Amino acid sequence: MSTPSPSAIKAWLLDLQSRIVAGLEDVDGKPFLKDSWERPEGGGGISRLIEEGNVLERGGVNFSHVMGTNLPPSAAAARPELAGRAWEAMGVSLVLHPRNPYAPTVHMNVRFFEATAEGQEPVWWFGGGMDLTPYYGNVDDARHFHQICHDALAPYGDDLHPRFKKWCDEYFYIKHRKEARGVGGIFFDDFNELPFDEAFAMVQKVGDGFLDAYLPILQRRKDTPYGERERDFQAYRRGRYVEFNLVWDRGTHFGLQSGGRTEAILMSLPPIVKWRYDWHPEDGSAEAALYTDFLPHRDWLAS
Repeated sequence: MSTPSPSAIKAWLLDLQSRIVAGLEDVDGKPFLKDSWERPEGGGGISRLIEEGNVLERGGVNFSHVMGTNLPPSAAAARPELAGRAWEAMGVSLVLHPRNPYAPTVHMNVRFFEATAEGQEPVWWFGGGMDLTPYYGNVDDARHFHQICHDALAPYGDDLHPRFKKWCDEYFYIKHRKEARGVGGIFFDDFNELPFDEAFAMVQKVGDGFLDAYLPILQRRKDTPYGERERDFQAYRRGRYVEFNLVWDRGTHFGLQSGGRTEAILMSLPPIVKWRYDWHPEDGSAEAALYTDFLPHRDWLAS
């Protein structure tokens, strides 16, 4: 198996962050803030954030590179034998919340993790993926997004897309609500079944594919006319996003448990959110269609 190269991964991640921010700034017309930070326990990062943009109501594209001497519980959950090892983690993570309710929220992250112990071989893995969260679903958007995800993985094995698509459906599932967060995408973690060079190339394809997956959707939907009804439903459904990220998301838990920067970790939360007691959409409405036609798991690439 080829040897991991954290320096090469870090260089690519920083470049990826810059390219994604530049692409989003072209669409929005407003620059992202840049906030570099250091972590007292080791490492740091660069947060790129936009608030009250022309298109993006709130969004962040964060780079982090952190390390420590004792693996946090959230990272050791799937590999308890690694508990207590020194560790190093780096990645780019983004969440974008457009203002227009017809433009979906999106999440993407790519990350590398390495755990070391004296006298033992380093254990490394990659994780990442992207998923789409519409408020008013569109079949063409969902198919486009899933096609880009499929094409990014295709060169590295026919089994990867169906596995990672299913993993995404299962991971971004709000268990206490018994419903999906959105229309899915791909998700993978603890991935080291390919030699390092091939695994890194696969992760690069995923990260580099993000702008192709999302920008055409954002461009199509950002100027769709809407009113207070749509904004109200968007705020209600954003509540589901908050619930998942705070209750179930491993990345949020890892960031908080590892002493990461709270402002950067919670940049994924939307700016305007509503909750209601036992609310249900009117049968046959556009809002009800989200629940009946888009949130149930399905193969979006089936003919």
